[in-house]
Amino acid sequence: MIIVMKPHAAKESVNNICSFLKGRGFDTHLSTGEERTIIGVIGDKSKLADVGFEQMEGVDKITHITESYKLVNKAFHPEPTIIKFDNGVEIGGNKIVVMAGPCAVENQEMITKAAKSVHEAGAEFLRGGAYKPRTSPYSFQGLEEDGLKLMYNAKKEAGMLMVTEVIDKESLEAALNYTDILQIGARNMQNFKLLRAVGKTNKPVLLKRGLSATIDEWLNAAEYIMAEGNENVMLCERGIRTYETTTRNTLDLSAIPVLKNRTHLPVIVDPSHGTGKNIYVPSMAKAAVAAGADGLIIEVHPTPEKAMSDGDQSLNLNEFSDLMVQLKGIAQIIGRSL
Repeated sequence: MIIVMKPHAAKESVNNICSFLKGRGFDTHLSTGEERTIIGVIGDKSKLADVGFEQMEGVDKITHITESYKLVNKAFHPEPTIIKFDNGVEIGGNKIVVMAGPCAVENQEMITKAAKSVHEAGAEFLRGGAYKPRTSPYSFQGLEEDGLKLMYNAKKEAGMLMVTEVIDKESLEAALNYTDILQIGARNMQNFKLLRAVGKTNKPVLLKRGLSATIDEWLNAAEYIMAEGNENVMLCERGIRTYETTTRNTLDLSAIPVLKNRTHLPVIVDPSHGTGKNIYVPSMAKAAVAAGADGLIIEVHPTPEKAMSDGDQSLNLNEFSDLMVQLKGIAQIIGRSL
């Protein structure tokens, strides 16, 4: 349930309602716009059936929310969430943000070369995996904390921010010392203990959609993170598993407008995992920007043919640079920047 206050309602009226609700054991979530304040009420609304909120000072109307997710719901928070970083970079605003780098950190020379090149082309974030949950136990599993150190060195030298995946409590504790964004991979979208753990941190979280997850399941996974107090969550569409085998996954670009309608959280698109083939990545990246994505996460490797992980879906440095030029043109057409 949400309580919509009248335009320019007095702060005292808002505080009185919040105090009343807390006195009855409810949690509240405030969303303050230029004119209106919305009070999100979290708890069993049946306990408030005898309360006439409409007669309270400053209240305009009451709206009931039927979805199981509350904090991620756009009704709770009508204004888009903008995640801000210390260096001035923002995700969720007018500027489209690009995260780029190799699937896996392999050595210092490679990750540093990739970082400098993608940053020069316009990427704000260096992406790379130090912990690699792979389908086969015999595939390269990542360099773990040593990989985090190599990636941290590269991001510092290039002057970038960093996003990397965590897979369990140990990797989370290690990554907190190095990364700017914690990524929850598709295989862990419903790892509820991990979601709660990242929710207790102050680091922004990039939550990837599960392999066969519905949008409602995905939004409820984000709710687990926000329910622990971390409101800096991004949703990443990375393709879902369908009957189609021509591409690695089916990139669901229709999810972008659906999410924009249902939630205030920023939406990122991963065309690399979404297609699994580098020849399709530029087209899907451009389509994602045109559809309203707030950012892209793209796999880029200096020599994709030698990559230890997902070389087939990685752009080389020149291909990425060319793509960024094209993306800037599309962003300009739709009134955004990149």
